[in-house]
Amino acid sequence: MNRSRAYRATSVKNVSLTKVVSGREGQVPAVGCDVSKQEIMVVLRWAAADFERPWKAKNPSELGILVDLLKQVQGEGRLIVALEPTGCYGDPLRQALSDAGLVTHRVSPKTSHDYAEIFDGVPSQHDGKDAAIISELASFGKSKTWEFLAPIETDRAMAYWVDWYDVQRRSLNTWYGRLEGLLARCWPEATETFPVTRSVLLHCLDKYGGPSALASDEQGLENLLRWGRSRLRREKAEQLIGSASKTFGVRQSKFDAFQMQQYAAQALACRQELRQSRKALKTLVRDHSVIQAQAAVVGVVTACVLWVYLGNPAAYDCGAAYRKAMGLNLTEYSSGKWQGRLRISKRGHGQVRRWLYFSALRWIKEEPIKSWYENKKAKKTGQDDDQVMRAIIGVMRKLAMALYRVGAHGATYDPQLLFPGQATKHQRNDVAISR
Repeated sequence: MNRSRAYRATSVKNVSLTKVVSGREGQVPAVGCDVSKQEIMVVLRWAAADFERPWKAKNPSELGILVDLLKQVQGEGRLIVALEPTGCYGDPLRQALSDAGLVTHRVSPKTSHDYAEIFDGVPSQHDGKDAAIISELASFGKSKTWEFLAPIETDRAMAYWVDWYDVQRRSLNTWYGRLEGLLARCWPEATETFPVTRSVLLHCLDKYGGPSALASDEQGLENLLRWGRSRLRREKAEQLIGSASKTFGVRQSKFDAFQMQQYAAQALACRQELRQSRKALKTLVRDHSVIQAQAAVVGVVTACVLWVYLGNPAAYDCGAAYRKAMGLNLTEYSSGKWQGRLRISKRGHGQVRRWLYFSALRWIKEEPIKSWYENKKAKKTGQDDDQVMRAIIGVMRKLAMALYRVGAHGATYDPQLLFPGQATKHQRNDVAISR
């Protein structure tokens, strides 16, 4: 590549293939692509210090022109087209390359970032340089095959329900927070009787919009008992009605009551969508052996999240690799006499860690994990003031290893083997990973 304005790009519509391959007949370059929402930058590397100037293609309108050029460059050889994982933006390119019979490789963004200064002595990064770096790393064998597979209908359905479940859960938390604020102003006694997450309180707010309407309704007690069903004691229902008639909350206007009703209705709708999503996922994976095995440890929804974002655990070389894909591997930044703290890397999709965190919160209530968690939480190292979170992360890391063994090797989950020596003999039962 000529060093004068080396990264000046040429549109793929103006590329002269004759000039590109002139003097290089029979050679097959490594191709690096930097993909953005609107543009694809492509660099061909023929040999050490022998790069073609970047090609620029509009994404996706000029994909066909780009792929035709690459097919012609390949000739009878085996062309490797490498790119970084860029979410959904690169998927149309990968599909087009696959349809054309071209081999696609993946280069880690961390690897290309670290290689930026080694490449030309300058740490800066931009599209043209990134494409050149990717092509060089691919030529060095620092890339992995990234086959584009046609979506499996079941997996796509699972991905939809997982995403929809997460959207509804986030929305529900938003409505809970808004209702909590409204109740603190106009009916603060209500949340002393029931948390805002209780269905009976949501139904009450949806119908009445506030305390005054409930207190004046002769059918109020009957409605509460009907909404609460067998889980609601009559005394609690009467306590809520009593608080409604004697509340010290700010008196509501008609629009205040309407606002309360709307927020409660939205919360109830989200709860209904969550139930529907959970039911759909259970039906979808009823005969899925890997997900069912992991569901016995963390529940169906979390097991589906793991499958959607991490894939089959059997595709990983070991449990540590599976845990690393979750972003739960430990990293450390130390230099000289300064000793950094161990932290999790947080690589990969955050939703995986979030759902595993929920599972860990459920498990720390039961033995033998409860004893292990309490011991871990009680340890003080240096000036740490977040031992609770560190202890929960410790449980998550152990669960990650268990999930790999259960899903990849069909082992039986037994927390006593995962957390040995924490429970009494009476508490031990056949529950980590049987060998």
